[in-house]
Amino acid sequence: MFHPLSVASTARAAEDAVAVTLAVPPPLRAAFRHVPGQHLTFRHGALRRTYSIASAAADGGADLLTVGIRQVPGGAFSAGFARELAAGSWVDVLPPRGRFTLRPRPGHFAAVAGGSGITPVLSMAATLLANEPAARFTLLRSDRSAASAMFLDEVADLKDRHPGRFQSLHALTREERSAGLPPGRLDRARLRALLPALLPCDAVAGWYLCGPEGLIDAARGALRALGVARERVHIELFHAGAAPPEPGANAAGGTPGSATLTATLDGRRASWPVAAGETLLSAVLRNRPDAPYACRGGVCGTCRARLTDGRVRMDRNYALEPAETEAGYVLACQSRPLTDRVGLDFDA
Repeated sequence: MFHPLSVASTARAAEDAVAVTLAVPPPLRAAFRHVPGQHLTFRHGALRRTYSIASAAADGGADLLTVGIRQVPGGAFSAGFARELAAGSWVDVLPPRGRFTLRPRPGHFAAVAGGSGITPVLSMAATLLANEPAARFTLLRSDRSAASAMFLDEVADLKDRHPGRFQSLHALTREERSAGLPPGRLDRARLRALLPALLPCDAVAGWYLCGPEGLIDAARGALRALGVARERVHIELFHAGAAPPEPGANAAGGTPGSATLTATLDGRRASWPVAAGETLLSAVLRNRPDAPYACRGGVCGTCRARLTDGRVRMDRNYALEPAETEAGYVLACQSRPLTDRVGLDFDA
């Protein structure tokens, strides 16, 4: 359920990004309690966008939550509504969601973050280091330039407050610096050489990769080549490429057709028709506009539901872990029916 939250403040997070801090009233603090790495979904009219929480988590829920918003040129939300936000504005917001999370515990953790991918990683590092004295965190981040890098001051503050437990290395792709890494993209070959020199990769309890598709693919490939177990690598994609072409009739699983969908949402169960080639989310939204969704691109995971009947084809999936798909979870925005009857449980 969406809740109206007031904007407590806004601040420049980078030359093209803003940090928006929301005030959470006491009655909603339990509902808006977040695990580091989760995001909030904003609604403005028919538009929905997800923004990761940058602020540290607090027991019982925080009274203030900060998100980072990169202003995309021509973006209907970030360059329009979000740009006009100011103290005293109101925003409709869903409680925190997402499974790209780090719960504080002892151990050495590491992140590779690109661009606005620093936002959830900042929450992870700040919460972990403040609550677990036996934990360490290593951050490798990549940005176009220093001016475009979000939350530079906050990352520097972590280094000052946790010397010896927080290590940070910053790569710039389009800007020369007098010290630090030479400019250039963090491709797979560069990461494979850099990561073992930075830390003992096999001793890291959890790797967190967040950012654009190219960086995530490169980091995942480098870690695989370095022998890091798949279950230790956690991924959140912020920018995906174009959707793959529609599979033909000979694709695995067959061709989507019309079907009857039975969906459970907020304890209510109902059945509706799904047109040939239509996604399950589109069919649900015609009848339940309150259904959870945001990006509609297979990236954010907000529309995650468990398949309880029938078979579907997911066009793309950048949000679900292999264990989740094996357990029957799908992304409703990317799922098209392959059988006459399909069932979804959004409450699972």
